[in-house]
This record gives sequence, structure tokens and C-alpha cells, in this order.
Amino acid sequence: MSSEVSSRPFTVVVAAALEALIGAAAGVGGLYSMFTAVTGRTGELDSALPLTVIGLGVAALLLFVAQGLWRLKEWARTPVFITQLFLGVVAYYMFTSGQYLVGGVLVAVAVAASAAVLSPPTTAALFPGEWGEK
Repeated sequence: MSSEVSSRPFTVVVAAALEALIGAAAGVGGLYSMFTAVTGRTGELDSALPLTVIGLGVAALLLFVAQGLWRLKEWARTPVFITQLFLGVVAYYMFTSGQYLVGGVLVAVAVAASAAVLSPPTTAALFPGEWGEK
């Protein structure tokens, strides 16, 4: 197992971990929406249930993508990067609503994950025939 981890570039580990973190956050949001719906703490049951499904679905998808990147599957690079673009959009709206700390954290995660997934070591690991040895 340690040889498997050592053959994986640090940038892949960072990008996969950040993608999994974003997926876990989406899952927590979905579970929270479900909790408010079940306990009756929401005034809008019609929106809480779809938010639960969306949150848990997005969480499953992002965790699947993180696992693909961890396993050095080349297809995972694009969804990881696109996730960061969406995270940047959410950060923008956090800033415009005065939630600067949350927006700053989201921007930091998006920039770090984007830099990690687009870095030369990640590129070489995902595309060994084109960019170097795996």
C-alpha cells in the first residue's frame, strides 16, 4: 500500500482530497436539508426535499470523481476542474452577500484544487504517454 501512495504525486493527493472535501460538504448540506424536513424545522417542505436529493446526489458524484482522480483515471481531471469553477461562482455570491470569510475559504479551496489538478506532476501522472512516465 505504501508503494501505491508513494507512486502518486502529492498534487494528485491534494486535488483528490479537496474534491472529496467539497463532496462531503455537499453531503452535509443534503443531510441538513433532510433533517430540517423530517423534524419540521423548515417552512418550505417543497424545497427541502429536492435540496436533499440534489445535495446527496452531488456529494455522491463528487466523491466518485475524487476516487477516480485518486486512482489516476484521466477522465477525472475535467470534472475536478469544473467543480472548482462552480465553487468560484458560489464564492462570488458569498462575497456579494457580505459573507467574506466563507467566500474566502471557498476561493482558497478552488484555487488550491485547480492548481493541484492542473500542475505538471498531475498531468504527467494522468497522461504518462504524452507527458512523461507514470
